[in-house]
Amino acid sequence: MNAALVLANGTVFWGKGAGALGEAVGEVCFNTSMSGYQEILTDPSYAGQLITFTFPHIGNVGTNPEDIESNKPAARGCIFREDITKPSNWRSTGHLDGWLKDMGVPAITGIDTRSLTRHVRDHGAPSGILIHAKGQKDIAIPSLVEKAKTWPGLKGMDLVKAVTCKKRYCWSETTWKLGRGCGKTPNPKFHVVAVDYGIKRNILRCLSSLGCKITVVPADTSAEEITTLKPDGIFLSNGPGDPAATGTYAVPIIRKFIESNIPIFGICLGHQLLAITLGAKTAKLHMGHRGANQPVKNLETNQVEITTQNHGFVVERSSLPSDVIETHRSLFDGSVEGIRVKNKAIFSVQYHPEASPGPHDSHYLFEEFITSMKRASN
Repeated sequence: MNAALVLANGTVFWGKGAGALGEAVGEVCFNTSMSGYQEILTDPSYAGQLITFTFPHIGNVGTNPEDIESNKPAARGCIFREDITKPSNWRSTGHLDGWLKDMGVPAITGIDTRSLTRHVRDHGAPSGILIHAKGQKDIAIPSLVEKAKTWPGLKGMDLVKAVTCKKRYCWSETTWKLGRGCGKTPNPKFHVVAVDYGIKRNILRCLSSLGCKITVVPADTSAEEITTLKPDGIFLSNGPGDPAATGTYAVPIIRKFIESNIPIFGICLGHQLLAITLGAKTAKLHMGHRGANQPVKNLETNQVEITTQNHGFVVERSSLPSDVIETHRSLFDGSVEGIRVKNKAIFSVQYHPEASPGPHDSHYLFEEFITSMKRASN
């Protein structure tokens, strides 16, 4: 027992260490996906969090350079039920344990993840600290409890500045296909400026595959600078932390986009920031939504989509202004999953239509964004 997960209330889960040696403090959450652990670990929206994987066998796909969503993991640590499985996949180029070591991410195995998941479900996402030490004698529980207690939590925390790009760049890679890998944008027809609050690469690939030239800019780039790029559409990306905290500098920028009548599409944190700009409020969820099997109802078509989700905050329905229409709703807890503005080409969703990992039920939203840019250009 050379590893432990210590919660702020003093609860201790002992286990065996994996990945890098060291400590990591953050909010303990769980993800119910049965695949795509590398995509999950490199999703920048997990900044500040310790991820519990409820699926017990993690590692069988190994790791490879194609399935990452950012250059390095944003998650602070990960929690597994079983020892990391040996790779058994033709695309694997490395073992997950070695990859975690290389990336400096500590992990713990042998945890009763059912018990931990029930704790999060019943009591809310707690602050905790994960330690992977050389031996059990190096683990001092009282001081770890104190560190977990004093960690401030995600409410009020702006984590976007830690994950956004440092300077703008262009993107042209398309979605991965069997036997080909990723391609390049064929004959781009529209220029999309993507504001990077912690963007996932597969979002960019989906837009690129539909013929978009994409310029990615840092989260605090001014509206005036973005306007000089002459975009046909603005994309507001996913990202970590409290949207109200990020909104202090993001909202004034987004407000100018709304006034300019440029088509806007937002996902996850981008959805929340758009809602705040329009006059709505956000709140922290009890335990968040994280997984690749979340049912959402499209209120305009009455169709149900199985979606990928990763968020700990939500837009409050009662705060939506009269000119904002709720378009999608969670069938798990009834929370707001999508909005659009009346008579404007502005819409957003709380979930992840790029589905990396996950089902492809919601890919049509990218096509709707393309359609809105076509109409605007006409």
